[in-house]
Amino acid sequence: MKMKFILCLALILGAFPVASVSAEDADDLRIMVSGNGTFAFDLYQAVKHRDGNLFFSPYSVSTALAMTYAGARGETAKEMADVLSFSLEEESLHASFSLLQSNLNAIQDKGHITLNVSNSLWAQEGYCFLDDFIGLNKKYYGAGLRVVDFLKHTEEARQTINAWVEDETRQKIQELLKPGMLDSFTTLVLCNAVYFKGDWLTQFDKQKTKDADFFVSADNVIEVPTMNQELKLPYKDFDGFSAISLPYQGRDLSMIILLPEEKDGLAGLEKNLIYNNVKGWIDGLAEAEEADVLVSLPKFKTTSEFDLSKVLSDLGMPHAFREADFSGMTGKKDLFISRVVHKAFVDVNEEGTEAAAATAVVMTRTAVMSPPRVFRADHPFLFLIRDNQSGSILFVGRIADPRRT
Repeated sequence: MKMKFILCLALILGAFPVASVSAEDADDLRIMVSGNGTFAFDLYQAVKHRDGNLFFSPYSVSTALAMTYAGARGETAKEMADVLSFSLEEESLHASFSLLQSNLNAIQDKGHITLNVSNSLWAQEGYCFLDDFIGLNKKYYGAGLRVVDFLKHTEEARQTINAWVEDETRQKIQELLKPGMLDSFTTLVLCNAVYFKGDWLTQFDKQKTKDADFFVSADNVIEVPTMNQELKLPYKDFDGFSAISLPYQGRDLSMIILLPEEKDGLAGLEKNLIYNNVKGWIDGLAEAEEADVLVSLPKFKTTSEFDLSKVLSDLGMPHAFREADFSGMTGKKDLFISRVVHKAFVDVNEEGTEAAAATAVVMTRTAVMSPPRVFRADHPFLFLIRDNQSGSILFVGRIADPRRT
């Protein structure tokens, strides 16, 4: 069923205090966050046609692709920058991602909520990557290089990466990489994982949670467990919808809910869902006076999975997936993106919200290095012994039963 509201954490839009940094760094951070916001709703428009609930972390996708962008060159880099709305010089861009990640992780240190961001690089054993590329990802994303063997132990490598994602998301994101997504040509996987758990500043009373009507469409009504309470919080009416802001403990993060006036008004609201509009709505909500509001909010839990490869290519970065130039990774044009996979989970209840997401960018090499062929002599065979210099065949034989002498 389609949700009748749209939710987003304030961190996605950068609506949180910036740590004490230089004015230049703060400006760069705002530019980067604005670009990420633009990409967030470009991506939403590209995937909104899926049936049912929808939930993803644009921050996770942007971060994983920013790590990948560090190795892009030429037309590949230009297309990625356009689609991802990366407008800063590369060094400033990665420094801003680093600052944002530090700010997010620092929120957890206050002790009110759990918010953790982690990155990793998984490289083919024995494959040479440029020190600059590895160093940049380590410096700005904390993504240490981890060596696995996609060539001979593909399944083991897949399970190892999935286990890392599960650990970083408190087991909420499982099986990010499905069987068959990696193969012996896989050379590098870049991962981002985000985990959030926060209690409402004012929790809902479980005794007040009752089954209530929910209009899946104007003429289709179901009953769902619905939380209820009266709160004093930011509320504002806009053209065709209303908005509230529900803060979490510590007030560093909030859930913004946009509710269409009409029972079937979600599609109309989605049409206007671009970053500049959303930012304007949130700014307007922030300026609104707090009001006494009777809030009724359904409990929900949902998981969404995406293969974003075609989506990103259609948005305008096809070169990353074919005829790619990621020479900033290896010094050669030997890699391309074969998959960008994303999975997200959210659980909203009386206590608060738990959410997690992970993104993996799978880099595959062109057919330069073939996987090893298997030669298993487990049935009758012929053999010969020859002199390689003259070509003279010295012996010929057949083995039909190795047990016989």
